[in-house]
Amino acid sequence: MEVANKLYHGAAYYPELWDEKVIEEDIRLMKQTGINVVRIGEFAWSTMEPEEGKFDLSFFVHIIERLYENGIETVMCTPTPTPPIWYTHGHPERMYVDGDGKVMGHGSRQHACTNHPYFRERAALVTEKLVKAVGNMPGVIGWQLDNEFKCHVNKCMCETCKGLWHAWLNKRYGTIENLNDAWGTKIWSEYYLDFNQVPQPGPAPFLHNSSLSTMYQIFSMEKIAEFADEQAAIIREYSEAPITHNSSIAFGVDNERLFKNLDFASFDTYASIENYDAYLINSDLWRNLKSGTPFWVMETSPSYAASLTSYASPHPNGYLKVEAAAAYALGAGGFCYWLWRQQRAGCEQPHGSVLSAWGKPTVGYANVLEVEELRKKIEPIILATKPAQAELAIAYSDQAKAFLETESHRKLNHRALMTDFYKRILSMGIHRDLIPEGASLEGYKLLLTPFIPYLSPDYIAQAKTFVENGGIWIVGPLTGGRTEHHTVHTDRALGQLEEISGIEVLYTYPIDETGSIGRAFDKSAPLGLWSSVFENSSPAQDVGIIAEGLSPGKAFISERNHGAGKIVLLGSMALGENGDLMLQSLIDHYSNEANLSLRTDVSKGTIVAPRQGDGYTVWFVINMDGNGGSVTIPQSGIDLETNNPIEPGRLEVGRFECKWIRFNKN
Repeated sequence: MEVANKLYHGAAYYPELWDEKVIEEDIRLMKQTGINVVRIGEFAWSTMEPEEGKFDLSFFVHIIERLYENGIETVMCTPTPTPPIWYTHGHPERMYVDGDGKVMGHGSRQHACTNHPYFRERAALVTEKLVKAVGNMPGVIGWQLDNEFKCHVNKCMCETCKGLWHAWLNKRYGTIENLNDAWGTKIWSEYYLDFNQVPQPGPAPFLHNSSLSTMYQIFSMEKIAEFADEQAAIIREYSEAPITHNSSIAFGVDNERLFKNLDFASFDTYASIENYDAYLINSDLWRNLKSGTPFWVMETSPSYAASLTSYASPHPNGYLKVEAAAAYALGAGGFCYWLWRQQRAGCEQPHGSVLSAWGKPTVGYANVLEVEELRKKIEPIILATKPAQAELAIAYSDQAKAFLETESHRKLNHRALMTDFYKRILSMGIHRDLIPEGASLEGYKLLLTPFIPYLSPDYIAQAKTFVENGGIWIVGPLTGGRTEHHTVHTDRALGQLEEISGIEVLYTYPIDETGSIGRAFDKSAPLGLWSSVFENSSPAQDVGIIAEGLSPGKAFISERNHGAGKIVLLGSMALGENGDLMLQSLIDHYSNEANLSLRTDVSKGTIVAPRQGDGYTVWFVINMDGNGGSVTIPQSGIDLETNNPIEPGRLEVGRFECKWIRFNKN
């Protein structure tokens, strides 16, 4: 994807729902508001193909032309999340089947099985017709595939998926004997004689075999990525515009695999101000899913999210502006709303929008104008710089999400675990990247790998080289204790990880509510989660000791030098406020040891997003929580908005204030 010569400020738009008079008014108001891109078509299959085999794309050709004539560009979507009634009526075999065996009916969205051969055939055909009609139009700057894969559904249990499941297992394991051995199927007489006998993880009296459950989730993730690949290939036959999908860490997809064959990454998020860290974590991950290419925030609300059954609180005035500032500063090329005009029908009528259904500004409208004012101010600075390379990386794995969905212990949630871990680092003022498992470790000094039950040999080998070359690798908690088939290691508790670290695991057990108190970095805190306890042995050095509980005197944090660097095993999670302080002390200790330079003393609720120019650095200092804050400025700089000098020392930042400060290299 080529780097655009502008920052995009956009919204989802559904012109097929409105008459000519409303469309004309919408275009006029978009220009007035500063909306320079819209996303269209994602739910319009019945408009494009009202009867099976009868296509009419003229409406969208006309809309794209009119938008472009008015300076508004288009991200065109394939309409595949909402198959029309002619596809679904009388055909339950084409529909999605949930884990309880319920067959979906027509309505809502994502009601069809995306693996059904007839769905693939019709999806391919409508995509081909669409891209032939609009793919080379000058207004089309990008493509979005479908909409929010696996948002409302996850693993389909239909007969089509059963057959594909068996074929997938055959390809993965080669022989049924290999599968039986890998999964340990002699437990509970689960032994299979043929791949066709392996069930889907549907209704059962108790829990399924862990291997069955986790592998079926990974199978589902691979199949939806294959569908994305198939659609992208059709588009590329007739259009050169870059392709994306609007995903999330909350959905049942493997984002690293999903974006592998797409051109740029985008995400949807509706985090409220209380969870601004859950908003920022997306930017720090999506920046690295297609490294070097700007990501897009494809959906966020101008004020609040809502459906027929629930709603979120509206953003306070000023918050939307800093949400946009953070996105652009952290690497976004586009910042877009769901949606432009409030829907007059359907299940999302109460959802926040830029305009009401009757065409008046909403409670969020003034904040959208603030975003546009900000965009115009920072656009030349953003386009002349790029996000600075972080020195600290946090490994992120959607496949780990599958493992933790199967083995959730006390209903652990992967997204919540990662976000909670992330926000502790965020509050320390350390510039950080979230990186997928397959990402390069070049340029990093400190690598954290939490909550990944299975570490592949390739990942371990890359991390080992990283450590040998001087990096510090902090591993855990809940990392490395399972094989790729979601079974327990039989050589060591942590398998290859334990072997290369040289740190011996004595026990693994759920340490919650055992009265276990850990002490590390001059702090004490209760310990929790399923934990690894380490044997005290040289040459490993015990950093955290269990002071009370079932394993007093044993270690829950241990480190060992390896080459020019160090491996640190974090065997347990410190809990509560004291646990937060302990984890931050651990990260601070190893950040200092790794000599991290991209960090600053910043108050809670305020962030720094550093960007690199040619011979200079720009800091975007942004107050996210509305309470104001401060940041320590390391050297003399220039406030690029006011051209006033900024002196080293403490700089106060007002409520929802954003500053962009230039520092020249010394």
